[in-house]
Amino acid sequence: MTPFRIDIPQADLDDLDDRLRRTRWAGPLPGGWDRGVPVDYLRELVAYWAGAFDWRAQEARLNAFDQYTTVIDGQTIHFVHVRSPEPHALPLVLTHSWPSSFVEYAEVVGPLTDPRAYGLDPATAFHVVAPSLPGFAFSPFPDPPDERPWSIARVARTWAELMSRLGYDRYGAHGNDAGALVTPQLAAYDSEHVVGSLITAGLGIPTGAPGELDGLDEDELAQLAELTAWTTGGSGYGPYLAKRPQTLAHGFADSPVAQLAYLVERFKEFDGWSPLEEPVHRDLVLTNATLYWLTGTGGSSSWPYYEGAAGLPIDQREVPTGVSHGGPEVMRRIAARKNDLRWWGEAVSPSHMVGLAAPETVVAGVRTFFGML
Repeated sequence: MTPFRIDIPQADLDDLDDRLRRTRWAGPLPGGWDRGVPVDYLRELVAYWAGAFDWRAQEARLNAFDQYTTVIDGQTIHFVHVRSPEPHALPLVLTHSWPSSFVEYAEVVGPLTDPRAYGLDPATAFHVVAPSLPGFAFSPFPDPPDERPWSIARVARTWAELMSRLGYDRYGAHGNDAGALVTPQLAAYDSEHVVGSLITAGLGIPTGAPGELDGLDEDELAQLAELTAWTTGGSGYGPYLAKRPQTLAHGFADSPVAQLAYLVERFKEFDGWSPLEEPVHRDLVLTNATLYWLTGTGGSSSWPYYEGAAGLPIDQREVPTGVSHGGPEVMRRIAARKNDLRWWGEAVSPSHMVGLAAPETVVAGVRTFFGML
């Protein structure tokens, strides 16, 4: 385990500032967000990035957490590791979403590790481990890259090894989005040590398995049809990334504005942003965009799609399951048929990036679910 501290050279920040100020802007197309990120919106956001956004403040904020790197299966893994002052604390691995980073959990580490300091019951406390997924931020792929696929199962094996190296033989797991794929896979793989699998959402969405919809009435089937239409609609970025991620990577590596536009479009597509209503604060959006740019991981972060890993969380009965932002009752019924479902929460978030938009709901969900076990 090698201690790690973020220390971006000033020359890299100066280069970013220069590129932002010399952006060659696209001409506007008719229409609004339905044709992509509007030029006026992006210009205003980039002006903020180049002017008011303070990377050094964000860097210092992140460096307040103990960070390390280690090499597992040939891959450098960066992770935050904050131990609780409470002696009975449960180790907990938090897996972030895409397109995001470990920054997603910056606001939850404190309340989870030191609940007493936040006016919460210290009976439920956690030692937090928050890794950067392979190909993201400070877990870059080697050059030349490993030709073996980084499947969700391989990430789960890597997380199990990481927790073992840290000396944790009993731990919980939580994840959102991409993290919601890793978490149940980790539970199934390392069920001897994982005490509970908590995800924000994703279980109960129909997969087409035989008998999955048996016993559902017309209203419930209509709800599921609407949900499926939403999850399969949008810009079509998923199928493209599953086929040609390297092509987009060239633009991400050369233009910070191209990188930002792509990230913002994902947030917009997931959450329904309007120019006047942003569920995730722009400083957090830009912190993630800056991390992607400075580490050159905009392209490599697409590995879940190319490796066929972007989909729905697996069902597993080996470990108790919880869902914090559960959705309609019909989804709970489907999920309960195929999982040891102990808790179906009703929390809501204004964004699919829950830890960025509503960290208090993540803290509450983790404390509730693991407090039950």
